[in-house]
Amino acid sequence: MIDAHIHLDQYEDHVVSSLLEGLPEQGIESLIAVSMNLASSKRTLELAASYPGLVKPAYGFHPEQALPAEKELNVLLKWITDHAGSMAAIGEIGLPYYSRTEAVERGEAWDMAPYIQLLDRLLGLAARLGKPVVLHAVYEDAWTVCDLLEQHGLTQAHFHWFKGPAATVDRMISHGYYISFTPDILYEPEIQELARRYPPELVMAETDGPWPFEGPFAGRTTHPAMVHDVAAAWGALHGYSVPEAQALLTANTKRFYGL
Repeated sequence: MIDAHIHLDQYEDHVVSSLLEGLPEQGIESLIAVSMNLASSKRTLELAASYPGLVKPAYGFHPEQALPAEKELNVLLKWITDHAGSMAAIGEIGLPYYSRTEAVERGEAWDMAPYIQLLDRLLGLAARLGKPVVLHAVYEDAWTVCDLLEQHGLTQAHFHWFKGPAATVDRMISHGYYISFTPDILYEPEIQELARRYPPELVMAETDGPWPFEGPFAGRTTHPAMVHDVAAAWGALHGYSVPEAQALLTANTKRFYGL
């Protein structure tokens, strides 16, 4: 299978090497490794160069962090453009739902405009380069992101670990946007309901590692092989055997990322 979304550069170096070298025997053929910022993108590129074919890099700027200065953003956009030939997608990009929610709960003011402007520029770059986008966009933010995708004429959109209202789900389905499920599909009813609803041909499996999970994964380091558990749980919701579910999710990932 393929882990459709992992922060490989966020693992400690000794963990990364042992993790990657053991993937073939774990039934994992490749990873979509997303990035947080310029330094993260450079590290992801290094990992992809060290493990060609196994690590498929995506470069971007994660929204759940301080905004980049204009000069910093320009350097990142140029770097991504210069390395477009090596990347599977632009990502992870999106809007800062969790940071904003926490700030509002603390009674702090929050201006979304600069985050929307940042995403708009990154989506514009994806449109110019003809690359898919990997999106961090949940709940009400996803509707705004759909607006931006349409404005840029982008159809290759992957909303990772998505959660959101029915109207947004319907809109995403109508445009053929993909989503991916993490190991929390084994124990989160909200995610299981979304999995039942979303078309099987628009679904992938991810870990978002090293993010930790609960339930049967509590206390374990998040590993790409957990996508096998995701496939089994997702398949059970649709009446697929485990091999059928694994094959379908893998085919979807290859089709979306052009692998």
